[in-house]
Amino acid sequence: MSSRGEDQSEATLTSGQWLRLVRRLVEWVALVYHCSGFAMRRTIALAILAAAVLISFIYYKKSRVEPFVVSGFIEADEIRVGSRVGGRVAEVLVVEGQRVTPGQPLFRIDPFDLQEQAAQARATLAAARATHERLKAGYRIEEIEQARAKRDQIRSTLERLTSGPRPQEIEIAREQLKVAQASLELAESEYARLERLKQESQAAPKEFDEAIRSLKAGRANVAAAQGQLALLVEGTRKEDLAQAKAALAEADQVVKLQEQGNRKEDIAKAAAEEDAAAARVAAMEKQLTELTVASPAECIVETIDLRPGDIVAPNAPALSLLELTKLWVRAYVPESRLGEVRLDQSVPIRVDSFPGRTFNSRVSFISREAEFTPKNIQTPEERSKQVFRIKATLEDGRDILRVGMAADVLLGDKP
Repeated sequence: MSSRGEDQSEATLTSGQWLRLVRRLVEWVALVYHCSGFAMRRTIALAILAAAVLISFIYYKKSRVEPFVVSGFIEADEIRVGSRVGGRVAEVLVVEGQRVTPGQPLFRIDPFDLQEQAAQARATLAAARATHERLKAGYRIEEIEQARAKRDQIRSTLERLTSGPRPQEIEIAREQLKVAQASLELAESEYARLERLKQESQAAPKEFDEAIRSLKAGRANVAAAQGQLALLVEGTRKEDLAQAKAALAEADQVVKLQEQGNRKEDIAKAAAEEDAAAARVAAMEKQLTELTVASPAECIVETIDLRPGDIVAPNAPALSLLELTKLWVRAYVPESRLGEVRLDQSVPIRVDSFPGRTFNSRVSFISREAEFTPKNIQTPEERSKQVFRIKATLEDGRDILRVGMAADVLLGDKP
């Protein structure tokens, strides 16, 4: 930081003092001129002329106010770019000092398994979407008709159980009982005949055993026929009727559920699962885009320390860029001259690389806190050492000016 042309008039003479000094000098020269000869007078005239020119030049230089100039350096925003996913560097596309445009790729990262994860996320989304659509559409007509048919079948069974056996069935059971009783009477008579013959030792043991078996079978057939007739006469059991009624009620509710469609809560759950799957797909697609790191603006690659095969951490800076769309000069203004600076003030910039040429800029920042001074200022001399940081943003010359160039900010003439 430097400040030139500052407080120089305090060490110079005022215009009245200069006039009195010149008048005395002229009076002294006139006295000498009056007392000298012609040759001496010519010499004195030339000396007077030279002295007048010299005094005028010195007076001009002393009375001229130098412009208020502060010096600094051209700076730019530093952008440190990286990737949110990290991984192994597959390709580096730029070199240090290269000028890059917005969106231009800087380096690429190997995808590893991100593409497979993205494919899995898309498949999960497709399944969730299909489930959601199925629940919204409800049951198909064929499924509803199938449930109705099953309900009708159960209703028919209930009606049959409620009606009980038909009279014809009961009559058939009675006739079957008569047949069983007739067979039993025949078996009993045959058994009695063979038993008498056995007592007379005229019946073979085999025939007697056969008669015993026939008698037992006849008695069993009669008992079975009697039981079957009793069941038919009594009718359907209460438990069977209750079971059939419950089955019919269940079938009827199934039909109603299918006709009304799926519950709103189930549809909302399916929709939420679809949204979650879609969000996962979007996240994976963003991660895939992060595999190529691009320039966010028109910049110069300042530093790059990457090689193919290097591992970069996620969310960590990997490249340093200098933004060229916004250049400024950082300078410091003494407290005594701070009143001459205001925000949005148009000020010219001068650099050594382009002598005789100035560049337009505007004051875009004035610090509200002094720097390089102690907190407790006791004397005016110490207060004059306070400086305030300013930024003068360049409006032209960004195509030829370079970051780091020394620059002078011409803040105007001293009042």
